[in-house]
Amino acid sequence: MLRFPIGARHRKTIVDFIHDSTGAYLVVFALSLPVLIGLIGLGTDYGLWTYKQQTMQSATDAAAVSGAAAYTASGDGPVVSQVNAITASYGLVNGQNSVVISIHRPPTQGSYAGNGSAIEVVAQQPMDLLFSALWQQAFVVTTRSVAMANAANACVLALDQTASAAASAQGSTSVTLNNCSLVSNSTSPTSVSVGGSALIQALSVGAAGGISGLSGIKASEGTATGIWPVTDPYADVQMPTYSGCTINGKENIKGKTTLDPGVYCGDITVNAGAVLTLNPGIYILDRANLKVNGGATLIGHGVTIIFTSSTGSNYGTASINGGAILDLTPPLTGDTAGIVVFGDRNMPVGTAFSFNGGASQNLAGSIYLPKAAVSYSGGNTATNACIKIIADTVTFTGNSNLSIDCSAYPTRAIGGAAGKLVE
Repeated sequence: MLRFPIGARHRKTIVDFIHDSTGAYLVVFALSLPVLIGLIGLGTDYGLWTYKQQTMQSATDAAAVSGAAAYTASGDGPVVSQVNAITASYGLVNGQNSVVISIHRPPTQGSYAGNGSAIEVVAQQPMDLLFSALWQQAFVVTTRSVAMANAANACVLALDQTASAAASAQGSTSVTLNNCSLVSNSTSPTSVSVGGSALIQALSVGAAGGISGLSGIKASEGTATGIWPVTDPYADVQMPTYSGCTINGKENIKGKTTLDPGVYCGDITVNAGAVLTLNPGIYILDRANLKVNGGATLIGHGVTIIFTSSTGSNYGTASINGGAILDLTPPLTGDTAGIVVFGDRNMPVGTAFSFNGGASQNLAGSIYLPKAAVSYSGGNTATNACIKIIADTVTFTGNSNLSIDCSAYPTRAIGGAAGKLVE
């Protein structure tokens, strides 16, 4: 075996090489250290920015929804103070610490730009970062939120989501909604339609779509298009269960007659000059019609009249003719509390119901006919009256008065002081 001797001089060279390599590593580490510190700094800055951005986004989200609710309840007046109060609760006080809160109705950008029912809130605040401050004095964090105003204090709600003229008044009709609003959930460009010389006077008029005939609307709190659809206030109320018929034949009322609650499987007709009194309770009309002719009187306190069908077909309707005298109020308790007329949700869409009794038509409570096309004319002129109409579509065919002073009856609110975040 060959051996190559390593002398002292060579051993020293190897040791020096090792020492030189260690030095090179130290040099590389020293050169890399600023980069490592920079990466750590950027990571820290990103974490701080993310936290700040999330906090500000939560603030503008909450402020936009609260501002929309304030607008729904009271118009423009309280919106600015409400928005600023909410952002301040998140530590963002307008004008302090370089915070700028901007409020717009309608929004100036985005999908809802120009929509008068939307509230836009933008928050801006410079943020001093740790590492980024070496080349940038401050970084401005900006968040933006948009919420839609809902409708409140409504006494008329058209539920159909696509129909044209889902809520309408035509001809020479004059509709007065005392301290309450009209709302249509239809997204049609003519969701609410006012034609001819018709006039609707209301607290406000709102439509998920558009409004035709604005000149025929006088709304003290204005009109709004593109609103968020209003939830059916009675969507959870179920039809009572029953079996069989209490009365099979038709009831043709010609004199003074009193009926008891039950299931009626034949038409009920109240003729001119006749007086029909309904004792308190629930009246189920199974495939049966209710007709009250002009000059006839129908009285019932604490009653709900239900239109349904045990076979799923041939649903009955109500026809209240001009000159009929009505005095109907709903139950104060029970499953149908506050509802005076109730239509089965399974009846065909557009089933016609007419309440055209005129000034002598005194109905209290909620007319709830979610699949019906309701024609309405009349109503009590007293401002302390209580009547609400919730139907698939609502058409006013003559002079009408509706009010929602419902303290005496447990009706449910239509709409509410609420907003919905949309951007």
